[in-house]
Amino acid sequence: MQGFFRSYLLVYRPLIQALNQLLQPYELSYSLWQVMVYLHEHAHVSLVQISQHYGIEKPGVTRRVQRLEELGYLSCIPGNDRREKAVALTEQGLRVYSECRGKITALEQQVTAGIDSTALKQTVAVFGQLLGNLK
Repeated sequence: MQGFFRSYLLVYRPLIQALNQLLQPYELSYSLWQVMVYLHEHAHVSLVQISQHYGIEKPGVTRRVQRLEELGYLSCIPGNDRREKAVALTEQGLRVYSECRGKITALEQQVTAGIDSTALKQTVAVFGQLLGNLK
């Protein structure tokens, strides 16, 4: 099984580097992008929800949210509990998300070119099983 993990890690780093390069003109990194994706999919969420979804410590999420707020891509929304901060994408954040989403989709198509769609679906299913086994 060593071959599987080795192959995965050989793909992972260059993919993250390509994503970071693609996102750089927007002053984003993959870690900031993850927060934007979650906000796009879930609208108004708490930092705890983001932290739990990605398995990231809350201070790491807080730093990411602060940076996205500085960039004008998200804003804080008063929550039910004053101790809990809710966040959502701003209009600018939605626009940047849309632009980046298009570029990332093009990168995904480039990287998966020539790979049978059934094999890709199977790979996605395997990654889902791997994630389940890790939890």
